[in-house]
Amino acid sequence: MISNKRVIAIIPARGGSKGLPGKNIRPLCGKPLIAWSIERARQSRHIDTVVVTTDSQNIADVALGCGAEVPFLRPAHLASDTASSVDTVLHTLDYYRDTLGKTFDYVVLLEPTSPLREAGDIDGMLNKLLANADDFDAIVSVGEVHEHPSIMKRLEGNTMQPFYTDLAMTGRRQDNVPAYFPYGVAYIVTANTLYSLRTFYPPRATFFEIKRHQCFEIDDLCDFLVVETMMKQEWSAR
Repeated sequence: MISNKRVIAIIPARGGSKGLPGKNIRPLCGKPLIAWSIERARQSRHIDTVVVTTDSQNIADVALGCGAEVPFLRPAHLASDTASSVDTVLHTLDYYRDTLGKTFDYVVLLEPTSPLREAGDIDGMLNKLLANADDFDAIVSVGEVHEHPSIMKRLEGNTMQPFYTDLAMTGRRQDNVPAYFPYGVAYIVTANTLYSLRTFYPPRATFFEIKRHQCFEIDDLCDFLVVETMMKQEWSAR
């Protein structure tokens, strides 16, 4: 709880994954991938409930062993490749409200495929959002991208064309206006905003900038190996 507001952390973890089968419970530096997200959520001083929503009993068993709540298995229509994160999160909120009689003021979405969270990231984001509650309803973690949009291409036949024709390409990366990508360290939004606007990017959203080594998400084996290397490099001596 923060400022008398109740906070739920929701970690979505489907059983199916085409890019890297079984990735959510694949061992990463000695722990199942999903364990890193659960542990960071449980370390938070402000989160009241940590829940994993999954359609897989294997993932549910691992999540329970790591200390998360798994009060249901996600229905099939919310576990497909086309199911949205918003629908999945709202289903969880509905379950807690209608079945368990619990409501929350703030929702923290933690993607298990972004395990490189620092210990204070979640609470830092909550603190910033609550300190600016009159102006913002959501906060998103962002990291600076090094593959700048101005240099990206699209392929037409045997030619390359600018992907963004309205962006002038500069000769040096440092001459570009910095561009940022919303990496999945955390998305935090008020429950009312999520219900009314159905997005983690409402008009009144602010940002939390993460470090360079955190700017990775796991979609395939290549990503997994990069994250594993970064984790060993950044955290092994701590």
